[in-house]
Amino acid sequence: MRGAIRSRHLILAACALLSGRAIAMAADTDYAEQRAAKLVARMTLDEKIAQLQSTAPAIPRLGVGAYDWWSEGLHGIARNGHATVFPQAIGLAASWDTDLMHRVGDVISTEARAKYNVVGKADHLRYEGLSIWSPNVNIFRDPRWGRGQETYGEDPFLTGSLAIAFVRGLQGDDPRVLKTIATPKHFAVHSGPEPGRHGFNVNASPHDLEDTYLPAFRMAVVEGRAGSVMCAYNAVDGTPACASPALLAERLRRDWQFAGYVVSDCDAVDDMTQFHHYKPDNAASSAAALAAGTDLNCGKAYADLSEAVHNGQIRAELIDTAARRLFAARYRLGLFDPASDPYEHLGTHDIASSAHRELALRAARETMVLLKNEHQTLPFKPGVRLAVIGPNADTVNTLEANYHGTAIDPVTPLAGLTARFGAVRYAQGSTLAPGVAVPVPSTALRVSGSDTTPGLKGEYFDATGFDGKPKLVRTDRRIDFDWDVVAPAAALDADRYAVRWQGELLPPGAGDYTLGVHVDRCFDCTGHDPVRLYVDGKLLIDDAGKEPDLSVAVHFDDTRPRLIRLELRHTGQDQGVRLQWIAPADAQLREARAAVEPSDAVVAFVGLSPDMEGEELKVEVPGFAGGDRTDLQLPAPQQRLLEAAAASGKPLVVVLMSGSAVAIEWAKQHADAILVAWYPGEEGGTAVADTLSGRANPAGRLPVTFYRSVKDLPPFAEYGMQGRTYRYFKGEPLFAFGDGLSYTRFAYAKPQLSSERIKAGQALSVDVEVTNAGERDGDEVAQLYLTALDAPPGSPRHALVGFRRVAFKAGQTQTLHFEVAPRQLSLVDVDGKRAIKAGRYELSVGGAQPGSGNVKLGFAIDGDMALPR
Repeated sequence: MRGAIRSRHLILAACALLSGRAIAMAADTDYAEQRAAKLVARMTLDEKIAQLQSTAPAIPRLGVGAYDWWSEGLHGIARNGHATVFPQAIGLAASWDTDLMHRVGDVISTEARAKYNVVGKADHLRYEGLSIWSPNVNIFRDPRWGRGQETYGEDPFLTGSLAIAFVRGLQGDDPRVLKTIATPKHFAVHSGPEPGRHGFNVNASPHDLEDTYLPAFRMAVVEGRAGSVMCAYNAVDGTPACASPALLAERLRRDWQFAGYVVSDCDAVDDMTQFHHYKPDNAASSAAALAAGTDLNCGKAYADLSEAVHNGQIRAELIDTAARRLFAARYRLGLFDPASDPYEHLGTHDIASSAHRELALRAARETMVLLKNEHQTLPFKPGVRLAVIGPNADTVNTLEANYHGTAIDPVTPLAGLTARFGAVRYAQGSTLAPGVAVPVPSTALRVSGSDTTPGLKGEYFDATGFDGKPKLVRTDRRIDFDWDVVAPAAALDADRYAVRWQGELLPPGAGDYTLGVHVDRCFDCTGHDPVRLYVDGKLLIDDAGKEPDLSVAVHFDDTRPRLIRLELRHTGQDQGVRLQWIAPADAQLREARAAVEPSDAVVAFVGLSPDMEGEELKVEVPGFAGGDRTDLQLPAPQQRLLEAAAASGKPLVVVLMSGSAVAIEWAKQHADAILVAWYPGEEGGTAVADTLSGRANPAGRLPVTFYRSVKDLPPFAEYGMQGRTYRYFKGEPLFAFGDGLSYTRFAYAKPQLSSERIKAGQALSVDVEVTNAGERDGDEVAQLYLTALDAPPGSPRHALVGFRRVAFKAGQTQTLHFEVAPRQLSLVDVDGKRAIKAGRYELSVGGAQPGSGNVKLGFAIDGDMALPR
C-alpha cells in the first residue's frame, strides 16, 4: 500500500500547487478584464463590431494590431507550414494516456507560440494566432459520422479526462500568461450527419443531454479551465446552438461559471439565416447570437450588428461585453505586454524539433491497438520475409488525417517496415473503394527504361514556368506530397515554383484505367494550381485551376511502359499534389499474389482514408456519402484483396488504418492478427514497424465500439442514446470499447475498497495490485467500471469511472490507486436531473469492460443527494 499512499500525497501536493496557480490566474484574469474594459471604452461602435469578427482589423490609434482568431491544433498546429503531426485525435484517445495528452498539448502550444513569435510585430493572419480551436469533445455516438476521427471516442468520462489534460497542455501552467487558449467544440450536441449539418435540429432528451452530451464539455470547462468554447452549427430543441440561451447563458455561464469567450463555428451565424431560417436576416441572427452569449463570429455576419443596434434589436452594452471578453483573452495571452512574455524565447528551432518528433513516435506507438494475435503470430521474428500489400501501405494522407500540419519527413508503413525488416515485397493490391482513386504506387513508376529506379524524375523551377534550368533535379518515388505553406525544397520559394515530373508508367495489366491529378486546395480558395498530364506525348489533362477533381479514362492494350509527364505550376496557396489512378482490379490482385508467393508472412494495410471520411466531402460512392458512411463494412476491393492473401496459406496480419470503426468480421475469423493503427501521424510507419517487430509492446485500447453492421444501430440522424455506445448497446459487438491485447499478460488481485458502504456525497477509493505475469515489459490500461444494480430503466448498463495507463517491467507488481469522485457515482433521471441515489452498486476493475477476466466488488450508498448541473 506504500505506493498508493505516496500517490495520494502526490495528488494532494499537486492539488495545492494547482490551487495556488488558480488563485494567481484569477487575480490576473481580473486585471486583464480591467484593462480590457478601459480599452474597449475608447473604441467606437464600428470598431467594437469589427473586433467581434474572427479576422479582427488593427486599430492603429489605440495601438491594437490586427489579429485573426482562427488557428487549428487538433493533433498538431495545422495549416501553417511545417509542424509536428501527431496521431489523429481518435488515435490519441486509443492511448488512454492523460500524461501523453498533456505533453501533446504542450508541444502544440510551444509550436503555436514559436510560429507566432516568428511573425513578430506584423499582423497575425489566419492560423498564425494563439487561439486554438481544439479539442473536439463531441461524443462519437455513431461510427457513420465522418468527423468522428476528430474526437476522443464514445465515452463521456474518457473524453472529458483526455480533454482536461489536452486543454491544460495547450494553456500552460504560467500563473500570469496563457500559453495559448483552448477551445472545446462543438458545443454541445453535434455529431452528424455531415450533409445538412448547417440546418438540422437535434431533439436530444434531457437525460441524454446531461448523461452523454454535456459531461465532457463540463469537465473541459470546470476542471480544465478552457478559456474559450465553440458553439455548433446545428439547432438544439429548435434553437440554433449559437443562439441558445439554455446552452450558453444558463448551462455554460450560470451553471459552470464559464468566464471566457464563445466563438461560433465558421459561418454558423449566417447559417441561422440561410439554413435554419431562424431569423430573416443576419442583423437579426447576429443580435440573437450575441444576446445568447456568442461573443466572436467566425465569419462576417456580425458586420450587420451595426444595423441591429440602430434597429433596436440589440443593446450596444452587449457588444461592449463581448468585446471586453475578447480583449481580456488577448491580455491573458500577453499580446499587449511583450516585455513580460515568458514564451518570447520560442522560435523556429522549437518547430518540429527532434524532441517533438520523438514524442510523435511515442504517441503513435501508444495508439496501436492489438485486437487479435493467433498462434503468437506477432511479434515477427528477425529475418522474416514480408509481403506488404494494401492501398494504405504507402500514402501520406492516411498518416496526417484532417486538420493537420505539414510533416517534414512522414514515414509511411512501407517505409517503416523496409527500414526495420530490410527489403520487403510490395504491391498496392487494390483501390480503397469502387470509384475512389489512390496514389499511383512506386511499383508502377520508373525514371526510364535505362534507369529502373522506382519513381519519376522531378525538375523543380524557382518560377511559375518551365523556362531555363531547373533549380533542383531529383527522383521522387511517388507523386504524393503535402506542401501546405511550405516549399518542396529549401532552394525554392513556397509562394512560387513549378515542377515537371517525367518517366514511365508501368501498367500492371491490360484494361481500363482512370488517371487523375488531385491538387489539395487551400481552405477558401476558389481555384487551384494549374496542371497538365501527358501520356505518350498526348495531353490528357489541361486545367488552369478551375475543376476540383481532374481525371481521365485511359485504356491500355498491354503492359508496355508508357511515357508520362506531369506539370504543376504553383501560383496560389494550394497545399500539395497527388498523381492518382484506379487500376484494373484483376491486375492489381495478380501483383499482390506475386508479392505474397515468395514471402513468409503478409501484412495488409487496409481501411479508409481522409478522402472518404471527413468534413463535408464531395464523395458519393457505395458505402460513403458526403463525408459520412452508409455502411460499416470494409469496401469490397479491399475485402477481395484480403481473401486473396489468405488463400496463400501464409500468416496474414491485417493493419486497419481509419478514423472510425470498420466491421472487419472476416478478418476476425480468418486473419492471424489484427492491429488498429488509426491515422498515426508523421511517425506512423515507424510505430507500426516497432509494434510488428516487438520493439514496442502494444497497449492501446479501443475508444469506440466496433459493431458488426449498421443494422445493429438506430438511424444515424436520431440522437437518442439507447442502442448506441457500450453504455447502451445490448447486442454483441465485433470488438468492444476498451478492448486491446498485449504481448505480455497481466493479473489482478482482489481490489480493496475504502468502504463497502458510503453516504451520498462521499468519494470512494479503490486499490488493486496488478502484476505483469509475462516475460515482456509492457503497459497495462487498467479500467474501472461502475454498475448501478438498482438503476431505473434507461440508465447505462455500466460506465467507465476510472482508468490508468501504467508501465510494467516483466514480473513487476504495482498497486494502482483510483479515486472515484461523487459525481462519477451519480445517475441521471429522465428529466435530466443528476443525483447520487441510495442503492446497491458494483465496481469492476481489469484490462477491459466487465467480464470474466475482471474483478468485481460490491458496495452500497446510503441516502440521496442532488448534484448541480
